[in-house]
Amino acid sequence: MRKLFAFFSAAALLSGCQTADALTTSSPAVAVTGPAANAIAGDMASRLAERIGPAGATTTIKMEKDTSDFATALEAALKGWGYTVVTDGKIAKDVKPIELSCSIEGFDGQVLARLSTSSIALGRAYTPTAAGATPASPLSIMQRNGD
Repeated sequence: MRKLFAFFSAAALLSGCQTADALTTSSPAVAVTGPAANAIAGDMASRLAERIGPAGATTTIKMEKDTSDFATALEAALKGWGYTVVTDGKIAKDVKPIELSCSIEGFDGQVLARLSTSSIALGRAYTPTAAGATPASPLSIMQRNGD
């Protein structure tokens, strides 16, 4: 438990170093596939939707093109919540998208999923299983002050 607490503390401190212009992470990703990817993506998408508000005609989320199972599942989950998700960078001139960065990192048999926008960062540890994944920690929320 101490290792997990130390990991989250370090992740929280390091995530504060990100800026709105650099929402990516340089940590190596972990392959989370199948039911685990779907379970984690579904949970994280619902938590993000709670924070950024309901999807509407003007709510567009921009993600980098990623063919990993987790990114694909996250895109599908966000679309399931009604958001327009753009991964090819083609956005209408009158649309100001929410830029979303996502990452999955392995740690001590668990995975840490993180979603970041310019205003909020969410993180949660999960224990992957053959049938999906179960949360192994509370949701970590970091609200950023607007510019």
